Amino acid sequence: MFALVCSPTRPEGFLWRRVGPLVALLLLAGCATTRPSVDLPDISGWDARSAVLGNLREWEFKGRIAVKAGDEGFNGKFNWAQQDDTFKATVGGPLGMGTVRIEGGGGSVVLTDKDGVQTVLSDAERELRHRYGWTIPVVSLRYWALGIPDPSMSAVTELDNDGRVTRLEQSNWIVAISRYREAGGQPMPRILSATNPDTRVRMVIDRWLFFDR
Repeated sequence: MFALVCSPTRPEGFLWRRVGPLVALLLLAGCATTRPSVDLPDISGWDARSAVLGNLREWEFKGRIAVKAGDEGFNGKFNWAQQDDTFKATVGGPLGMGTVRIEGGGGSVVLTDKDGVQTVLSDAERELRHRYGWTIPVVSLRYWALGIPDPSMSAVTELDNDGRVTRLEQSNWIVAISRYREAGGQPMPRILSATNPDTRVRMVIDRWLFFDR
């Protein structure tokens, strides 16, 4: 005599056997299209640092920003992507501002607000202040975030013993970099502030990404 034992039906197991391979392929495809961040060459000393960082062609950082201008201001996420002379920045803040995107290149800056409405800014700093009550140094920030002066204007810089900027003055802004942290195998700015008589901008950079071109 023998007994016939039937296992209970497992529809979820059947479904996974069907869709599992597809999910795995999609995950692998996503990983395959993610560009890896590369290490920077040695930037010990000010001459090497300013030359290498000033000639970077494609990089990103992701972090947080706090802006204070009189009674206006916000804290939020701040991401920046640079490709040659073109940048794309996203600023996320509370109080109904939502996430705004600022893009620039070829001498123009375009603001896209939380509703998707685009505005060409002829004077980005002035028009951001008029619209939101605060501003950020849009044009020069791509250099200051890297820890180097904007090459388009004169600057007064103060360096530490390792040839890294601790303070610089350009236009009517004073930039202070209070902390560096290793990124791309080299020390890169972690915490910096930019102030002028009306505005204080503080940035904490959580992640740097550098891409090989």
